[in-house]
Amino acid sequence: MEEKIIDPVEVAVIEEELQGHLLRKSNKAGNEIYLFDGLECPNAMREVGRLREVAFRSSGGGSGLSCDVDQYDYLPSHPYKQLVVWNPDEKEIVGGYRYIHGRDVQFDSEGVPMLTSAHLFAYSEKFLKEYLPYTIELGRSFIRPEYQSTKRGTKSLFALDNLWDGLGALMVSVPDTRYFFGKATIYPSYGIEACQLLFYFLRKYFGDTENLVYPHRPMPIPNDDERLSKVFTGKNYKEDYVILKEEAKKLGRTIPPLVNAYMSLSPTMRIFGTSVNDEFGDVWETGLIVNIADIFEDKKARHVNTYERDLSPDERL
Repeated sequence: MEEKIIDPVEVAVIEEELQGHLLRKSNKAGNEIYLFDGLECPNAMREVGRLREVAFRSSGGGSGLSCDVDQYDYLPSHPYKQLVVWNPDEKEIVGGYRYIHGRDVQFDSEGVPMLTSAHLFAYSEKFLKEYLPYTIELGRSFIRPEYQSTKRGTKSLFALDNLWDGLGALMVSVPDTRYFFGKATIYPSYGIEACQLLFYFLRKYFGDTENLVYPHRPMPIPNDDERLSKVFTGKNYKEDYVILKEEAKKLGRTIPPLVNAYMSLSPTMRIFGTSVNDEFGDVWETGLIVNIADIFEDKKARHVNTYERDLSPDERL
């Protein structure tokens, strides 16, 4: 049974806590991006937890708790950091991510890394040794429901783009960062046929041939590769991408925004399969990794170079 979601946290308290935690200004829509953890800003953390639960429930998932926070948000040593977009006009949080750098990850007594994705995926030795120490794990991405429509105008239009401004700053400000490792959530309401289309396309162009990371509980949807190989008749990625959009539209679906954002980020992104998240409404979580060095130059110019441009001489050292 789902618990009643907590009431909004008082705005003045959140604003007071956020002082001194500004990461950067957004490129578009006049928003601000803050970085903190649950120990530094407990009230802001509660508001993030409230909004996460509101956003995830509205899409058919969620923790079922009154406030979506867990032990990872409050780890006594190296808690996950919260990256949030703040609308200074409406005085509210637009959306956010949480993350941890691989060098800060602790391991349990069985040698399993204490990552939020550990109950979903198993990690190869190669991933743990060659990737994790240089990787930022991203999770719990959300956009406040009001900003998922056009209710907030340009603030809505650039909500996800603002989050990527924050990630662009992390590429510069967090040392030894070579990869982003995370997951994209697909809700069961997306439908089996649409999922088969999407994941056939992802396997074809972004498949993991090294078995670096693999799901504990694979998504219970059978492959339909024989049929779909006759559907995706494009000569390259761009042509098949058009087919994907057209076929999804026939089913009344679009490419999920976060999946679309990752696909347009780097040609070498890798997909690690899809796991059932039994702790989050049985949603489907697709693991993925992005090599930061391979991110398209136009994306770097938009989200990374603008941050470097605005750094003071002291901050560049």
